[in-house]
Amino acid sequence: MSSTDFALELRSVTAGYGSAIVLHDVDLTVPPRSVVALLGPNGAGKTTLLRVASGLLRARSGTVAISGADLTRARPARRARAGLCLIPEDRGVFTDLTVRENLRLLTPPWRRHRGVDDVLDIFPALRTRLDQRAGSLSGGQQQMLALGRAWLADPAVVLLDEVSMGLAPLVVDEIFAALGELRAAGAAILLVEQYVDHAMTMADHVVLLSRGMVTFAGPAAEIDRDAVLENYLGIDSGHTDLPASPAGHPPGTVAGPWA
Repeated sequence: MSSTDFALELRSVTAGYGSAIVLHDVDLTVPPRSVVALLGPNGAGKTTLLRVASGLLRARSGTVAISGADLTRARPARRARAGLCLIPEDRGVFTDLTVRENLRLLTPPWRRHRGVDDVLDIFPALRTRLDQRAGSLSGGQQQMLALGRAWLADPAVVLLDEVSMGLAPLVVDEIFAALGELRAAGAAILLVEQYVDHAMTMADHVVLLSRGMVTFAGPAAEIDRDAVLENYLGIDSGHTDLPASPAGHPPGTVAGPWA
């Protein structure tokens, strides 16, 4: 495949913070209209990779391309205009503003033809809360609002960092159903996710990251799910509906080995 065949392409990327190198010569590709699950233990470099892809952290070497365009040195705003959308771990909503105001601000200037109804059709729970402050929403509703950015931006590729963090299982199911609709609408998705079983069920491709290096990259159908969960990520394959937590942390927190 050529670079134009990918919604997102990272080649030989090395990156880090200060003197610490986090990513070592990483290759990763996301084909159009596909879902790639990026999995790895705590500290593997998953969030760092998303930051490099989105332009929040500059790669020390290597290239980043979006829909075939080399944007390695481009600022985040330029990458967003090229079709990249990042939904960060902390959701990134404006808690002091209303839902309606958030949706207006989340609509890129070059996508003014998109409207609030594009989001409300996907997340009807927000329809009766348009004039409610975002900070007073439940965690699940705030995540729905954050995900609304992906519909408003009409992106080529969406980067998702732990979209299920702290959410009840039923809400997680709703979020993943919405992600399925996002893919059906034409977006490619790079997914970092604590609900590993959900992620692997949805994914077309899986990339395993360990200590900043890719240890597997290929079709999801070619990977032994139980072996990944138990031997690589340290999760009991018989209990993947809820994210496991180590001693001293309440169930569902992000302190597990898969964070």
